[in-house]
Amino acid sequence: MKIKLFFAASLLTTVLMSGMIARVTFKPQHTVQSVMDEVVTRLYRKFTPAQLDTLSDSYILTFLSEEEKQTLATRYWTFDVNVPVVVSLMHDQDQKIRPFWLEKSGFRKTAMLVKNDEYTYEVWQKSFPKGKIELGVNGFDKHRPVYFLSVGPQKTGDKPVLSNIFPAHQHFEEMKVGAFTYHDWDELTLTEVPSKLQGQLLLTTVRGRAREAHLVKAFRQTEYPAVNKPDQLLLTWSADPTTTINVQWRTKSNVNTGKVQYWTKSSSDTLVTAASPFTMEDRLLRNDRYIQRFTAHLSHLIPATNYYYRVGSSDGGWSEVSSFKTEAAKPEAFSFIWFGDTHKSADWGNMARQTLERHPEISFYSVIGDLVSTGLDRNEWDEFFQHSGKIFSQKPFMPIPGNHDSQDGLGAAMYQNMFSLPVNGPDKLPTERTYAFNYQNALFVMLDGTFLVDDQTAWIEKQLSQSKAKWKFVMLHFPPYNFEENYANIRKEWGVLFDRYHVDMVMSGHVHYYMRSKPMYAEKPAASPAQGTIYTISISIPSHHKNWPEEPYAAARFQSGPVYQHIRIDKNELTYRCLDPKGNVKDELKIVK
Repeated sequence: MKIKLFFAASLLTTVLMSGMIARVTFKPQHTVQSVMDEVVTRLYRKFTPAQLDTLSDSYILTFLSEEEKQTLATRYWTFDVNVPVVVSLMHDQDQKIRPFWLEKSGFRKTAMLVKNDEYTYEVWQKSFPKGKIELGVNGFDKHRPVYFLSVGPQKTGDKPVLSNIFPAHQHFEEMKVGAFTYHDWDELTLTEVPSKLQGQLLLTTVRGRAREAHLVKAFRQTEYPAVNKPDQLLLTWSADPTTTINVQWRTKSNVNTGKVQYWTKSSSDTLVTAASPFTMEDRLLRNDRYIQRFTAHLSHLIPATNYYYRVGSSDGGWSEVSSFKTEAAKPEAFSFIWFGDTHKSADWGNMARQTLERHPEISFYSVIGDLVSTGLDRNEWDEFFQHSGKIFSQKPFMPIPGNHDSQDGLGAAMYQNMFSLPVNGPDKLPTERTYAFNYQNALFVMLDGTFLVDDQTAWIEKQLSQSKAKWKFVMLHFPPYNFEENYANIRKEWGVLFDRYHVDMVMSGHVHYYMRSKPMYAEKPAASPAQGTIYTISISIPSHHKNWPEEPYAAARFQSGPVYQHIRIDKNELTYRCLDPKGNVKDELKIVK
């Protein structure tokens, strides 16, 4: 798998900030985003929640002004061409209501069909003179296989060149069998392409663009809306764990200020650090569209010290008192817990809350991606925090995103707004998704596998080669060894680095079963952990695999979840245990260096 989500995230940025792109001259009031913001606001004023659920395409068209319809018909996808061209628009035939502007703008349905293994597309065509081409939204539903385009010359011998493209960062392929069309599913390739279209310029896209004008069956609500009093308290690190910590929380959007009051048990002084507010919007969350999230960076803390704290303000109220402990500056034993995919599950939450009672000594938690199922729906994040209880207000949380946290190729903006994490990842990639941190004598390399593998390889080698840590760990959502999906490129590009610099353990999720490998070196079993890397997979929600083929590299595995992993490190000794929700040990391993 070679998911091209960096392009997709860049494309999303241009979509969501369309009035601010230097290469495009649209005024903010003439963008799809600004029109949809205004339309949703008017719908909230006019209709009850029950009525919002009955909206239809035909009614929406009567609700829109002519100017709004014109924007939605012309500002979704635009570019200039240097010669007269024929634009072919591939429209999924299973989308029963076609884009409202398609026929009115002069596109005509042909007899041609384009296919991949999942969808069949009608081919609609229109001839355009040299100059600007303006196309509209995919529809008011959220039909994920959105249309894509090919461009060919009207005159034999002409070579179309596209410029002034919106969204920016447009990727091109040759229109042919084997080409991909969606960056968030690049393994889905074309299987049938009419000869008239072969060799044309193919403009790729992401399925997440179906969200841009989504109104039919679109509105959601959260069971856990924000209130004035702070909630969703969360600890993370973005700097040295011995002397710093980040504190984050949520309130209603009308609370404008916040701060952290903190103190040690032996001190009568209360220290105060102001927090930075950030207004977060989920346009289609009808009962909690806007919230305020706060982040405070505490510094100059005393190592190996217990602190008590509360967060809030005079205009919003105060949270209950919680506590945290800084890392010791001197070497000492420590432990941590990591979870496989959680998908904002109540079953995971029940297990997670018990882990803190069972293992109060742990230093931090991690989730190896897919924290939620739809990363751009804030109601799912509300469920994630609700089910986890208060564990992340007492122990720092150091996650990585999975493919569900960056849904449909749209990046992981909501994930990034939720968590304040180290900004030390690869250059030119979105921050706080791939990063590294040290705790005691261990290095943790945290990888976002939805980025291109090649874009992270040099950075990974730098982290591993320059580290003097005794223990080296990698957390990565996509498992290099599993029976469901072949991540040969990860094994080829990164596995060799894990071998060269002796990564002790790689922790993964994604495939919803448990597996611990034999020590692996050069993709073959090694004699001992001293000679190879152990690869693990876990799952934190109920699951069961009926298909259960042999895995010759596996040392231990089982089909069902939920489980969690507890790792303790004491100088030269590592103790690894996989436990079920009741605390029964399902798998264990000891490594001595």
